[in-house]
Amino acid sequence: MGTIEFACPAGHPARGYLAQAEGGRAVVVLQEWWGLNAQIRSVADRFAEAGFTALAPDLYQGRVTSEPDEAGHLMEGLDWAGATTQETRGALQYLKAQGASSIAVTGFCMGGALAVVAGVQLDECDAAVCYYGIPPGELADPRAMRVPFQGHFAARDDWCTPATVDAFEDLLAESGTTYEVHRYEAAHAFFNQEQSVYDERAAGLAWGRTIGFLEQHL
Repeated sequence: MGTIEFACPAGHPARGYLAQAEGGRAVVVLQEWWGLNAQIRSVADRFAEAGFTALAPDLYQGRVTSEPDEAGHLMEGLDWAGATTQETRGALQYLKAQGASSIAVTGFCMGGALAVVAGVQLDECDAAVCYYGIPPGELADPRAMRVPFQGHFAARDDWCTPATVDAFEDLLAESGTTYEVHRYEAAHAFFNQEQSVYDERAAGLAWGRTIGFLEQHL
């Protein structure tokens, strides 16, 4: 377990945190707007403990913050299309080259939205799990979801509001793919144990559902 370097499809290098497990199942873990911090690395470790090799690409190229204003600035400056076609696809291709037979993309907040994009756009992605993130429709139309999908959303969320989630699910239903959308009586970022809104019960339930979904579809 530790930091690795891998190649993006365009040829430039990227870095990420790799947590290795036995077997051929793997997960690409996409960060929240804070960056590739200790909390996201701990999620990758949990996936490895559950039997899934996990690679969390560093979408901010080493930048990490705990300040919401700076996090918002970093997220706004991110090339979402590039993060999908380069770092995320590069991570998928790296894991495939290392012997992974099936790979999911999952993410949280910003990373959750990017997981939706991966499920729509990337052929190397075999399943997608999103935690409280929905991308703009012009970036990824839920009706075009091409892999089994699972979503986790909060009832008290002012970014992915319940109405936004309902509209997202209505479109997702038109995709014809297998999907699950779960809602929790919690706030945005309820899975992040470093945040004051962390909800142990909701996080535990979501994690169990995530592992069960991955075991079924990978």
